[in-house]
Amino acid sequence: MSGTLFIPPSFVRIKNNQLKKIVLIFSLILGAILCVNMFIMVNMFYGNQDFKTNDVVGYAALVVVFSLIFFAVRNYRNKHLNGFISFGKAFKTGILVAFLASTLYVVVWLFYYYLFVPDFLDKYIAYVLKRAPEAQLAAKTKEMESFREMYKSPFFVIIITYSEIFPIGLIVSLVSALILKRKKKTESIKQKYSHESKTGTAG
Repeated sequence: MSGTLFIPPSFVRIKNNQLKKIVLIFSLILGAILCVNMFIMVNMFYGNQDFKTNDVVGYAALVVVFSLIFFAVRNYRNKHLNGFISFGKAFKTGILVAFLASTLYVVVWLFYYYLFVPDFLDKYIAYVLKRAPEAQLAAKTKEMESFREMYKSPFFVIIITYSEIFPIGLIVSLVSALILKRKKKTESIKQKYSHESKTGTAG
């Protein structure tokens, strides 16, 4: 696995240097925060394997972190688009930030996992089985062993790591685009007359 950060083709094709700059800055900040959080959580787990996590609180914290996407889109709209942005452009901006930040997180986790915590999965599986109800222990053991086999593939590690965080970025990008979209009045008037002419309601 190369250490070079994968840049999606859609980002390379962006001709707007202002948008590139905003996406890079916010994605690097977001990615750095996600990585720091990852290091903290893994170290807490290693230090105390009776450590209990709250999934609801954990995901709520990630949503707060991913709110940087909202500010990235708003920054682009207000500073470089005169306060106007379409839903599509807002969503594209958010997705680029989310994808690049998630990619940074995935790349860092790959290096961290294979080089520094190669026994993480063994400890995690033991942690899960220790907390499984006795009636579900056999089924959970089988599930975890299947997961262990799949985790031997770097490709699966990449997919599962993306799936942990990118969907949150996707949702935040969608919500941000819906909130921040703002059309110019002239465009709104044109669409209104176009709609009226098609439906025959003009005049």
